[in-house]
Amino acid sequence: MTSSRARQVLLDAVVGYASRHGVGDLSLRELARAVGTSHRMLLYHFGSKEELLVAIVEANEDAQRTSLADAVARADGTPLDVLRQAWEQLASPAMAPSERLFFELYGQALQGRPGTTALLDGIVTSWTEPAAEVLAAHGVAPADAAAEARLHLAVVRGLLLDLLATGDRAGVGRAMELFLARSATAGDRSAH
Repeated sequence: MTSSRARQVLLDAVVGYASRHGVGDLSLRELARAVGTSHRMLLYHFGSKEELLVAIVEANEDAQRTSLADAVARADGTPLDVLRQAWEQLASPAMAPSERLFFELYGQALQGRPGTTALLDGIVTSWTEPAAEVLAAHGVAPADAAAEARLHLAVVRGLLLDLLATGDRAGVGRAMELFLARSATAGDRSAH
């Protein structure tokens, strides 16, 4: 097995474990034991615990973007319908461990913690650029599509953080519905 293939196999195992149990408080030794490897192999392939955690977050983000792109490709409805479906997936309790890890590492990266700063590369544009293309294809003025995509990302991340902090699923869900309704109204105005 090549080194890159071995790294991917380990990453898949760790991502699977993290999605079920979280990893924030685990040592590398405990995590390695849980996925059937040694902490030395994790260090060899990822460099440090922080770099491994960043790889987990990046893998989760890639999976979420792929899922959203698939939903857009299959969608019969509007971009807001797709965003609503994506929100339901993101706000599900099963996603909470991944989202807690995302926000934890995002904060560490903003503070400049070694091993985490790579997370900041593309943390916004990897979402906003494809979203802006979808919005422009659905009639949002090209000059507004990038800003609209950034606004949507900020609202989604803010409400996810709110949900994690408060557990108020009903209140956060209502806030998202209000945002979507206002976005639909604004989209109708910008298309004319």
